[in-house]
Amino acid sequence: MPPVTDQPGHPLDTFFSPDSIALVGASRDLEKIPGRLLSMLRKNEFPGRIYPINPNYGEIDGLKCHASIADVGQPIDLAIVMIPARGVLGALEQCAAGGVKNAVVISSGFAEEGGDSAAMQDAMTALAKQTRMRVSGPNAEGFYSEVQRVAATFSPTVDVKPGEPRLIATKRRIGIVAQSGGIGFAIYHRARALGIALSYVVSAGNESDLGAGEFLEYMVQDAATDVILLFIEGIRDVDKFLAAARRAAEIGKPVIVTKVGRSGAGERAAASHTASMAGWSAAYDAVFAKYGFIISNDLDEAVTIAAVLTSNPLPGGDRVAVLTVSGGAGIWGADAVSMQGLQVPELSAPIQAEIGKLLPSYGATRNPIDVTAQGVHSGGLQRSIDLLDSSDEVDAILVVLSLSSDTRMPFKRTELKPVISAQHKPIVFYSYTLPSQFARNELAASGVVVLSGLTHVGVALRQMVRRAKFRLAPPADAAPSMPRQFAARLGSAVLSEADSKALLRDAGIELPGEVLVTEKSGLDAAIACVGFPLAMKIQSRDIPHKSEIGGVRLGIATKGEVFLAFEALLENARRRRPDADIQGVLVTPMAKKGVEIIIGTLIDKTFGPLIMVGLGGITTELFEDVIYRPAPVGAVEAAAMLAELRAAPLLNGFRGAAKADVAALAQLIAQLSMLASACRDHISEIEINPVLVHPEGRGVTIVDALVVGKKD
Repeated sequence: MPPVTDQPGHPLDTFFSPDSIALVGASRDLEKIPGRLLSMLRKNEFPGRIYPINPNYGEIDGLKCHASIADVGQPIDLAIVMIPARGVLGALEQCAAGGVKNAVVISSGFAEEGGDSAAMQDAMTALAKQTRMRVSGPNAEGFYSEVQRVAATFSPTVDVKPGEPRLIATKRRIGIVAQSGGIGFAIYHRARALGIALSYVVSAGNESDLGAGEFLEYMVQDAATDVILLFIEGIRDVDKFLAAARRAAEIGKPVIVTKVGRSGAGERAAASHTASMAGWSAAYDAVFAKYGFIISNDLDEAVTIAAVLTSNPLPGGDRVAVLTVSGGAGIWGADAVSMQGLQVPELSAPIQAEIGKLLPSYGATRNPIDVTAQGVHSGGLQRSIDLLDSSDEVDAILVVLSLSSDTRMPFKRTELKPVISAQHKPIVFYSYTLPSQFARNELAASGVVVLSGLTHVGVALRQMVRRAKFRLAPPADAAPSMPRQFAARLGSAVLSEADSKALLRDAGIELPGEVLVTEKSGLDAAIACVGFPLAMKIQSRDIPHKSEIGGVRLGIATKGEVFLAFEALLENARRRRPDADIQGVLVTPMAKKGVEIIIGTLIDKTFGPLIMVGLGGITTELFEDVIYRPAPVGAVEAAAMLAELRAAPLLNGFRGAAKADVAALAQLIAQLSMLASACRDHISEIEINPVLVHPEGRGVTIVDALVVGKKD
């Protein structure tokens, strides 16, 4: 059974496309998992050899039953283990001794239970590493390879019903990787009902050895997999996952991801705004964004996106024509598309005139286009699609119609199929009545997937447009090593602003000239150095947010104000934070006006250092307009982050203001991300807030900074 990959000899070829399968714990009882699994393999016509393993039977379903793996005496590519947890390790040891290449452990009762059960799973992991036998599970639901007809699962979704042909509408195939077997096969079940072809669906289980990252890597390199759907709770094989994600982005293979567990509270006691705004899933979303993953938090929405991607080319822009047989439905379709930020442009007079020739007098040609029921019967619907498909005025077509009939079709296959096959632009079909199986079958023959969730269709079109625009950012330069003097600077877990800025200067980041004054007698020298107007800020490692205790004075213009402010700042600190160790008062020049931005870094326990940028100042947490990426990033990727902010217009000359120095800001973001990456073992958080971004060519000014060292 040859593998269907573009890189022959992949280590997991014998896993997904085995020539022989041993069923450890096989049973005749179809009410039990071992019995159902054998039944699924045979119903799906697995073309290889099956070896039931159970000393209690002589034969099962006409197949010779062996007492042990050793009794088989033939090469075995895959063993499926379905026995009580306490016997699994011994069975795997027998498999390894017998030269079995891969194993799927269906059995439960391991790390998910903790204690001794978790120790058994650890032993499985060690065995896999020692013997190089690849192990999926435990607590897995197996997998299904549709092309190779390998139903290595007990899921009823792969059952074969006599006389019920498989609906296939797409030439391109989806692959599914799920950390929940039930959800993975549910995705397949729903996709199958729409006529979406499958390459593989695999349940990762507890990932004692093979994990979601390695399964993702296999599907990325697999020529039979065109779109990948992921359902994940968390990633264990991080390096493999990131390498696969980057490769998918490089070759342009779409990945749709559902990440669950988003409502859990983070475990970090945050000292900075950067960390306090980083929800449990911020790091995952940062990685997804970096590599162009399409995030979907709804099962039907994810399947709809997959349907559109597997049956259509990417659009050249965001202009959508809505073509309908019902005026109300057309308006609804136009609303659904517009609410996703896409355009529904009025068509030009010439194309309206051409469409008008195909419609009755009461039809509408502007967009949405109402062909009317009479227009359908006269062929106006098909010819309107032909016109719009060849027009350069729209980038995608949404066809909104009723497909409930069991006997009539609004299209002729000989006319529709050539347009769909040409793949000039996306042509998406939505039925506002429940589509009949007759309609699904007829349109599938032309390569059309019929969809029945309008909001999901709108989201899918938006994601198609975004996918078409995605470009993988060039890799950042290698992060430099941590400067030697940093260790001395990081004597405290949380640094004051003065300490933090000294550390940033050591890292080569440009900051304004400032003076830390510890005694009133030093104020005259500070004034001479800084000049007017100036700002004064209390300094203490125990007071990370100075404005909250009245620890900041701005716009000071006279010597008398300086001396009064010095006393007032010290008094406020003593009164509001009597326990704080006061270093002194930082005297700094008043920065010229600019757009307030926050830049920060933090360490995620899964993906490591992250860089964040957002709308800054004291309202940072109020608006939470922030973007995260894995660090380090280069200036190009930093600029792309800025473009994603809701506040991006403020940097681009909003309401006649001068355009901000985005290039200087992007360079600063890249510098800070390099520092976070280089010092990941020593610094847990960095925040500079605000950064004032001045008009183009005038750079940026760092107003405040906070560095938090890693706790031992």
